[in-house]
Amino acid sequence: MDIELSPEDQAFREEVRRFLRENLPDEVKAGAAATPSVFVEPEIGQAWNAVLNAKGWLGYQWPVEHGGTGWSPLRRYLFEKECAAAGAPNLTVLGLKLLAPVIWTFGTDAQKAEILPRILSGEDYWCQGFSEPGAGSDLASLKTRAVRRGDSYVVSGSKIWTTHAHHANRMFTLVRTNTEVKKQAGISFLLIDLASPGVSVRPILTNAGDHEVNQVFLDNVEVPAENLVGSEGEGWTIAKFLLENERGGSCHAPKLAYDLDQIEAAAKSEGDGKGGALSDQVDWRRRVAKARLSVNALDMIELRIVSEIAKGRKPGPQTSLTKLLASNLRQEIDLLAVDLYGLAGLQLETTRPLYGDNAPPGIHSKPAQVASARYLNSRAWTIFGGTNEVQSTIIAKSVLGL
Repeated sequence: MDIELSPEDQAFREEVRRFLRENLPDEVKAGAAATPSVFVEPEIGQAWNAVLNAKGWLGYQWPVEHGGTGWSPLRRYLFEKECAAAGAPNLTVLGLKLLAPVIWTFGTDAQKAEILPRILSGEDYWCQGFSEPGAGSDLASLKTRAVRRGDSYVVSGSKIWTTHAHHANRMFTLVRTNTEVKKQAGISFLLIDLASPGVSVRPILTNAGDHEVNQVFLDNVEVPAENLVGSEGEGWTIAKFLLENERGGSCHAPKLAYDLDQIEAAAKSEGDGKGGALSDQVDWRRRVAKARLSVNALDMIELRIVSEIAKGRKPGPQTSLTKLLASNLRQEIDLLAVDLYGLAGLQLETTRPLYGDNAPPGIHSKPAQVASARYLNSRAWTIFGGTNEVQSTIIAKSVLGL
């Protein structure tokens, strides 16, 4: 694997750095730093999306024919790394990185023409309806039914842990269209307008006190048949394709490295309770060094996957490895932040100095305040996108051949 940059790629990296210096708004950067969860509030994320869309860079992972940049895998990696180093927020992943590839791979021409431009413009804000009560890691056991009646499907059931459903206007979801076949074979992929009669969204507050996830109830919701993606019974295949993108569609190491840099810098000024800096403690330095080595190792694994994609090979189950490592590292680094700030992380202060009178709910104003909330939120990392146990099983079977 050759990781030396060509002169052209070096020039591209400098262009990205210059663009970020000149165009990343301070309030967007501050909002990202003050967000405890993976998903920033729409007013933060969509503002940054609009800046990138005006530049033509929002669809940086998309093919040119669908409105994307057509960048090489290496340039996509460089872009993500520079955005992370600049403190930019995560992009709106559900539409941009999960649904969009499904649409251009499995969707009809009409679906591509309607849906993809509206993701880029921000007209549609998507959520993902996969998990259900009793069907989380065992997703194939889902029970939400979609019955074909003429030119529509009538959908009944519920979805849970639905991130940002309270902000979204549309949801892509898995439904059961056939109960007479093997459970994986009876699942289909459907697009639902959340303004439809029969849809209701109930908030779920997390341990961190944030309203990020919800339960969505579908009570005889009528969905046009043209909102079916792929064919009936193809939902499981599409879901596996989507989940590979969720687990490995982005590089995690750059963001983890950025957060570790912030913690390491702050430790030089935070006291250890004995009159010295926490960074002077041997045990603290050992923990930081261990995390740094692990982040660097993850970075090399992700670069190898980038190299494989550049050669036309699909990453496949290797994405489970990066998901497993990144999830554990996310929790480890967030625990460092909690230990760094201690009780200061439990002191709530007003968010008005940062946001004025329009502070979004669940947004904190200082690194110390966000530490505990981020730590609590990161408990979900080893669950969403497939639990650590599921990832370990995939690695054992598909990568190691056990």
